[in-house]
Amino acid sequence: ELAWHVGFAAGGVSEAKKSYARVAADDERATSPGDALRELFNTYGPCLVLIDEWVAYAQQLHDTPDLPGGTFDTQFTFAQALTESARAVKNCLVAVSLPASDTLPSPHATAEDIEVGGVRGREALDRLRNVIGRIESPWRPASADESFEIVRRRLFQPMTDPEQFKARDVTARAFADLYRTQKGEFPAECAEGEYERRLKGAYPIHPEVFARLYEDWSTLAKFQRTRGVLRLMAAVIHTLWERGDRNPLILPCTIPMDDHRVQFELTRYLSENWVPVIEKDVDGPNSLPVRLDSEVPNLGKYHACRRVARTIYLGSAPTQRAAHQGVEDRRIRLGCVMPGEAPAVFGDALRRLAGEATYLYQDGTRYWYSTQPTVTKIAEDRAARLAREPEKVAREIERRVREDVRRRCGEFCRVHDFPRTSQDVPDDFDARLVILTIDHPHTKGQESPALVFAKEILERRGHSPRHYRNTLVFLAADQARLQDLEEATRRYLAWESILQDKEDLDLSPHQVRQAESQKAAADATVAARLPETFQWLLVPVQTDPQTEVTWQEIRLQGNEGLAVRASTRLVREELLLTRLAGTRLRMELDKIPLWRGDHVSIRQLIEDFAHYIYLPRLRSPAVLAEAVRDGMGLLTWERESFAYADSFDETGGRYRGLRAGGHISLPDTDPPGLLVKPEVARRQLDTEQRPAGQVPEGVSGAAGGEPGGTAGGGATATSVPARPRRFHGSVSLDPLRAGADAGKIAQEVISHLAGLPGAQVRVTLEIEATVPGGVPDPVVRTVTENSRTLKFTSQGFEEE
Repeated sequence: ELAWHVGFAAGGVSEAKKSYARVAADDERATSPGDALRELFNTYGPCLVLIDEWVAYAQQLHDTPDLPGGTFDTQFTFAQALTESARAVKNCLVAVSLPASDTLPSPHATAEDIEVGGVRGREALDRLRNVIGRIESPWRPASADESFEIVRRRLFQPMTDPEQFKARDVTARAFADLYRTQKGEFPAECAEGEYERRLKGAYPIHPEVFARLYEDWSTLAKFQRTRGVLRLMAAVIHTLWERGDRNPLILPCTIPMDDHRVQFELTRYLSENWVPVIEKDVDGPNSLPVRLDSEVPNLGKYHACRRVARTIYLGSAPTQRAAHQGVEDRRIRLGCVMPGEAPAVFGDALRRLAGEATYLYQDGTRYWYSTQPTVTKIAEDRAARLAREPEKVAREIERRVREDVRRRCGEFCRVHDFPRTSQDVPDDFDARLVILTIDHPHTKGQESPALVFAKEILERRGHSPRHYRNTLVFLAADQARLQDLEEATRRYLAWESILQDKEDLDLSPHQVRQAESQKAAADATVAARLPETFQWLLVPVQTDPQTEVTWQEIRLQGNEGLAVRASTRLVREELLLTRLAGTRLRMELDKIPLWRGDHVSIRQLIEDFAHYIYLPRLRSPAVLAEAVRDGMGLLTWERESFAYADSFDETGGRYRGLRAGGHISLPDTDPPGLLVKPEVARRQLDTEQRPAGQVPEGVSGAAGGEPGGTAGGGATATSVPARPRRFHGSVSLDPLRAGADAGKIAQEVISHLAGLPGAQVRVTLEIEATVPGGVPDPVVRTVTENSRTLKFTSQGFEEE
């Protein structure tokens, strides 16, 4: 075939026949013509022999001598004869194209096999290189800088107007100034003056585009350096022109990867599964970057997420099997930031993408896309499955709420979290917060599930009416915010499960670190959304006994504990009292009134304040006991407070142990005694405390030498001082020898009083113990049981 073409070019068909005749015998035997080639080149020179795809041809030959082209070995004998003949004659040049691929095993072996045709093609390439390499003058395609000019000339008309050169220089200077003034944000070479020259040489394409195409994409076996770049940039430029793009340069971030023509050029050299990666995580109407830009106005202003994703894809897609994958964050900013824009915006976009993208990997400062889903994708799938298991999400939310109220319950004595029925909320005197389940959310101004359930708990406990209704307030989740909390909780549970299964998932150390970081972020998100969701405080209120109970809806704010926020708000608005003055208690006694005749028992008042919603809501009975002590200590007790009595003697019509205007000892738990109206107490006190100088009936003076008599024997009245009728006293005993001290007191004091005619002696033992380290459970049980057996009138343990 070679001989025929050489002769035909020199003299037509007749010369072609003569030329072929010289090698006809060798052609029929399928052997190399040897020195006949040199004779042909001398006869018909000058000659130019162009051979393309020689490796692809040779790799089809086999070793059996039944092919007209000869065997596999004969082909390389011919190659040696051809090259030696060309060197031996004048005016002859042989140009052979060989694939530029390494013969040694490398990470790119698969791509090279595509180019050279497998093992047979690789052997053919090796042997052709050995034959030709001895006398070759190798020539390689244009360098990257030369390619700038080739592409620019092929795709753009030459600039002739001075204004065009001025616009180019102004643009290059603006970008160069940006890189020089913020050196830490961009690669070091960008601050050099040479980079401004490159900007001018590549204008209107940014040099970073060519750098990624010639340094990264050209490593792909099927990507042709010049032709591939021309095809891609032609599609890019045409799409940008159609869209009226007005950016100063074509940067990696401005390549419209959502256009099907551009997308085809960016995926045709890669595996087929790159298209869904682009559509989901890089560019497209439903992609993650577009969604993030729409959700965050500061990012959407610059389309920052989309620009960052495009830059990462262009720099990382062709380097999946490279030793160092990905693009550095500085080079990402180089491909995104334009003059007048803040690099920090794109840094924020990069962090958001790394946290949510399905196919975006990160290792330190390097980022890359892969066709394999990241642990983020696994987390998304698991979070989606948890949407079908709401009970797991509910349990996690309840666990977090319980931990929160266990650490800090504010001013509430107790917190009842997530009761399933009204039976789960006890009927006690203490003020308590009831946290409703997420199955009972609240919406302001509506008869929400939370309000319905709260009313049920307030009115009944199980099948019985609730007696102490003025002790309960309710905390409910907001209907609108509940969905965000559940979503954040699902994400946290998903990351937690990934870390638990890291061995089964065979996660790399980088993926484990990423999962730990994402779990911590999700945990913080749940913690922040918890108080935002549980924000409705539902408080039953009643202005007076004649009106109906209404519900006050209070929106809570702040990041404190749930119970702390609730109690703080209630105390501030006096919907929960932690302290009650004695004068305020007197006002409440007179207002309703709460007196039962001339007095009322303190235990009755405790029940009244716990039962009637129109009364102030007290934290505990201790608040009422403190109010009694405060009122008793007032010197103005007759006008502003009350008197205190141990009990009332129905037979004698008098109060036992009546006292006022002095301090009394009263236990916080189950305080005994009565509060007496001041005017009633005054009458009894005036009657029983006889003024000095008053003569008792039946007492008269005596004559003669009796004390107070006169010599004249006249009788005069003698003043007899009134005898004291009551004794009271208190003493502190050594707890280690209380029995001995009590016996001594009984012998030296009590026995003298009890022996008087008609004396009624009452002895009360009051015990108060404070244990800084807390009382162990066995001691609590023993003391409580013994106290009941010994018939203590009041006893109990407290946390504080």
